[in-house]
Amino acid sequence: MKRIAIQGVEGSFHDIAAHQFFDSEEIELICCSSFEQVFQTLKDDPTAIGMAAIENTIAGSLLHNYELLRDSGAAIVGEHKLRIKHSFLCLPDDDWADLREVHSHPVALMQCRDFLSRHDHLKVVEATDTAGAARAIALEGRHGHAAIGSKALAEMYGLRVLEEGIETNKHNFTRFLVFSRPSRANLLRNIMQADKASIVFALPHEEGSLSQVLSILSFYKLNLTKIQSLPIIGREWEYLFYVDIQFRDYTRYSQGIDAIRPLTSDLKILGEYHSGRECI
Repeated sequence: MKRIAIQGVEGSFHDIAAHQFFDSEEIELICCSSFEQVFQTLKDDPTAIGMAAIENTIAGSLLHNYELLRDSGAAIVGEHKLRIKHSFLCLPDDDWADLREVHSHPVALMQCRDFLSRHDHLKVVEATDTAGAARAIALEGRHGHAAIGSKALAEMYGLRVLEEGIETNKHNFTRFLVFSRPSRANLLRNIMQADKASIVFALPHEEGSLSQVLSILSFYKLNLTKIQSLPIIGREWEYLFYVDIQFRDYTRYSQGIDAIRPLTSDLKILGEYHSGRECI
């Protein structure tokens, strides 16, 4: 059995993603209150595997998770792309006329902005987790309160679904990264099947430094699917660049990485893994 640390509780989108990614295996969830706690779990428990959202097609990147991943020293062993479908949930005997408040994670609330604008009488309350908001309504019997989250929460906590598919954009996907201690990484992945890598590096504050790196990666036929910059604290106008690379030839990819090393500093390979498919 694999033990998977996630942010949130049972019924959260992290829970759904974990069960889809490990669909042929028995897993035990380690439910954490924050992403910091997820990474701390990996430090405390060498057998644990972590799973955390890294970007959403609407909300963008979760910048803090990039920092947590780099600082933790964890190795990425896989990714999962989950279609996010939101539902409007309440207690079984509540109806539209009874509701005064809606609770959910800030990102979920943002993803349902059009729906909320049509129900502007509802007080919008931010919560730390979609599933946690739904569970609190169910366990505490909060009449007049609704939650936004997965439809699966209704069956799990005995709630009523008043409306499904309330997300503004139906092409709403979240990408999750799966990671472990480096010592366990090779047990969880097959490097021969790797076609994607995540790397991070710093560049000197000089004209053309980034373009040189990108030109070399292009020469080696490497496809950059993501580039994200974050400032280096204490070093004004210098940045860390987080880059996702897809490749068909592992040897050519390795040659490309070796070619850019002299132009960068603090280059680190965060993980080499198989690119995830989109799951609905």
